[in-house]
Amino acid sequence: MTRLVALLMSFALLAACNGAADLDDAPVPLGDFRLEHNIAVAPKAQKGPLSREVTKAQLTTALTDATAERFARYSGARRYHFGMSVEGYNLATPGIPLVFAPKSVMIINLTVWDDAKNKKLNEKPHQITVLESLDQGPIVGSGYTKSAEEQLKNLAQNAAKSIETYLVKQNKAEGWFMGPAAE
Repeated sequence: MTRLVALLMSFALLAACNGAADLDDAPVPLGDFRLEHNIAVAPKAQKGPLSREVTKAQLTTALTDATAERFARYSGARRYHFGMSVEGYNLATPGIPLVFAPKSVMIINLTVWDDAKNKKLNEKPHQITVLESLDQGPIVGSGYTKSAEEQLKNLAQNAAKSIETYLVKQNKAEGWFMGPAAE
């Protein structure tokens, strides 16, 4: 029971963070990083149960726009590319306030490519699952308070923030964006 409560609190903390809240701050250090290409696809995107409908073009555009907005702040000399695939999404529909307030979620796979080394930094795509921010309507549900486009924008911003967090972790652990540009 304690584990379940801890897990739910962790999800609540993650959901509370709005992915765009820190865009006016200085970016977290990522070494000599510059995003060159930012490509999102959604050929196999699965729509969750009771989800609002969006097109694959809307999914990929929201993700590339949010990623470009976040990573345009980095101006290193070494070029990197992102390959992102939207695997699934659920955009909350109106529920029953205080009883059933569905949340929005997005699942993406990320591959990072080092341009100078001409190779993937992560051989296996890294999967990221993001929830909507709590400011989207924690009690009533974002299905009542936000349009599908607003929900999607929030999920995409949270995904871009999660990508940045993953890159910082990998840079610290593996030195991804440090050292010589080519082997």
